[in-house]
Amino acid sequence: MEKLPKIALPAIFIGVVVLIIVFKSTVTIGSGEAGVLYKTFGGGVVTDESPMGEGFHFVAPWNDVFIYEVRQQEVFEKMKVLSSNGLEIKIDASAWFQPIYGKLGKLHQEKGEDYTQRVLLPAIRSAARSVVGRYTPEQLYASKRDAIQEEIYTETENIVDDQYIQLNEILVRDVTLPPSIKDAIERKLKQEQESLEYEFRLTKATKEAERQKIEAEGKARANRILSESLTDKVLQEKGIQATLELARSNNAKTVIIGGGETGMPIILNDK
Repeated sequence: MEKLPKIALPAIFIGVVVLIIVFKSTVTIGSGEAGVLYKTFGGGVVTDESPMGEGFHFVAPWNDVFIYEVRQQEVFEKMKVLSSNGLEIKIDASAWFQPIYGKLGKLHQEKGEDYTQRVLLPAIRSAARSVVGRYTPEQLYASKRDAIQEEIYTETENIVDDQYIQLNEILVRDVTLPPSIKDAIERKLKQEQESLEYEFRLTKATKEAERQKIEAEGKARANRILSESLTDKVLQEKGIQATLELARSNNAKTVIIGGGETGMPIILNDK
């Protein structure tokens, strides 16, 4: 085997070094990501320029690029907090968030890559403790879940507002009460429902009785007015009018004038 020329080994060494330098001098940033440039000999983290966007980039081999996901993300948190009367409540919540793109350098410099653990989750826990502590278990169970979700979001947003994090939403997925408290609340709600149902039936029956009473009084008043208006002369006049109508009828009949106790005509069929 022939020996390599003396220049070959240095050439190979230089080639390897060049490849390493080229490899260290390029970075590819994926979709939904951005890069924070760290200049080893130029002041450290670059905070006064926009982050490096998606795609292929050349950087000096002695510098570093820290890649962050900048699209919306979600973190989950299970918490144990106390209600206003000191009972332990379990809350299962999640947060939708993303780093503020233009502040990515500041976020990296001050909070670091694990900013969700350092900033966001502690903020959510603090807000949840503060909000839930205002309510009783009955309120949390019955009607306040949407309210505490909004309040936790507002308080968390206030905490992270100057922490270079954009909070999009807080979702309270579950509120778990102690079993004994939950059972007691359910029994109370059932009793209240039964009481409301009984009151409804009672009110309905009372209104129906009042309606019947008013209807009966109306009928009695109408009958009284009608009775007072029907004098003997009126009745005789009505009878005469009816007799005349019958007399004009084509039906065969016999009319006896002045018949009966009242002197009203008596009508007899001839059949």
